[in-house]
Amino acid sequence: MNTVRTRFAPSPTGYLHVGGAWTAFFNWLFARHHGGRFILRIEDTDRSRSTEEMVEAILEDFRWLGITWDEGPDVGGPYGPYRQTERMAIYQEYARKLLERGHAYYCYCTPEELEAERHKAQAEHRPYRYSGRCRSLSSKEVARFEAEGRRPTIRLRVRDYGETIVVHDLIRGEVVFSPEHLDDYIIVRSDGTPLYNFANVIDDHTMAITHVIRAEEHLSNTPKQLLIYRAFDWTPPQVAHLPMLLGPDRSKLSKRHGATAVRQYREEGFLPEAILNYLALLGWYPEEDREIYSLEELIARFHLEDVGKSPSVFDYQKLVWMNGVYMRKLMHEDRAKVLALVEETLKREGLLPEAVDPATREYIARVVEVLGDRIKVGRDVLRYGDFFFTEPTYDPEAVRTYLCGEEIPGYLSRLEEEFTRCQEFDRATVEQIVRSLAAELQVSSRVLIHPLRVALTGKTIGPGLFELMELLGRHRVLQRLQRTREMLKGGLTASTGSSPCS
Repeated sequence: MNTVRTRFAPSPTGYLHVGGAWTAFFNWLFARHHGGRFILRIEDTDRSRSTEEMVEAILEDFRWLGITWDEGPDVGGPYGPYRQTERMAIYQEYARKLLERGHAYYCYCTPEELEAERHKAQAEHRPYRYSGRCRSLSSKEVARFEAEGRRPTIRLRVRDYGETIVVHDLIRGEVVFSPEHLDDYIIVRSDGTPLYNFANVIDDHTMAITHVIRAEEHLSNTPKQLLIYRAFDWTPPQVAHLPMLLGPDRSKLSKRHGATAVRQYREEGFLPEAILNYLALLGWYPEEDREIYSLEELIARFHLEDVGKSPSVFDYQKLVWMNGVYMRKLMHEDRAKVLALVEETLKREGLLPEAVDPATREYIARVVEVLGDRIKVGRDVLRYGDFFFTEPTYDPEAVRTYLCGEEIPGYLSRLEEEFTRCQEFDRATVEQIVRSLAAELQVSSRVLIHPLRVALTGKTIGPGLFELMELLGRHRVLQRLQRTREMLKGGLTASTGSSPCS
């Protein structure tokens, strides 16, 4: 086998999608497994939507994931340039070769004429196929069209309209395409820019790509691309089309299923190694009843023929679980990395300055320790422990359930008095105070614990109450108890401007 060369070719019209990252990762795994090369190519011919900012964002997201490339727009390589906008002369050269060989021709049809053809096909209840009216224009007809100011497109001349195209797919096997939709399709627009199928073939061939691994949605493009390879007498690369990526409701993965851009997962505090591990198991199952793999194991085990044909479900909650496994492992092996992840989350939310002093960093470490396994992603520090860094936001239902009893203000007042008088304010002391007061009042400890938790955190669930009280410290505990009692009297509210128990 020649050196394996795979590629991923994103369009810089938006941030890197998880589906794109998945496709790129499988190309990367395949290349690394075979000791080959992975190429990153930028398809930026859509100049109205492509931006340099998005190019840089895509490269940054790949670097964060740890998906490296051997050739690309930033590192160069022997088959560059690696941006389509810098390859226009190459496309023009190959379009000219097709014209000279008679495998392509200029088409002077106007948009109105083509639209009329489509309407006629629709009225006759048949698939639209270009009529081929410009296949054999005379020099007089060409001169007349040129004199009218028509700017021609270039169409591929299809050799056999009745041919059935068979695609040999490394994942799906033989895929047969009937000839009914085959026509002399446009490969170069009237402004000289190449269309996707033409540019894609020229790039893959001139960059010596051996395997094209891409999304299922591109399978329908393959017959058109094979016709171009044939017109040049080129051997096409082997192709493999990955299964469709679905949301948990089994519809195509989209924004309504949650985050779809890689950088959104980064901002939520996911670990790149967990994301790659999860992406690897979408449509591929290297070993039954096992889900956690190192990158080295994934490279060693990856076989394209083992990838399934059925759609794969991207389950956000499963990814959260897997990230939690990696977070717990990191807490033992590289605790500083977890703390840096949490610190970055807090900075992004404006809860920390850019320069963090040692005392604050130690406080963050203690918060992480108290929250423990609840931190599955970096953002969980806010989901379960935002009250450590800002005043609590009270859940109205929690307030009504645990703070609106007639006796609650009295209980909180007594607790405030006891916490003020105690000599020490550590976990053991505050627990003893709460349990002793419950015994004195002849009530279950839960009768005090639940209102106390809501008063201090605004939540009904979270880390151990006495551990979080020690970390909050006496001053903030007393301050929040006082604030809660005022709230219950109607002096303060969580959001409505009236007593939360009215």
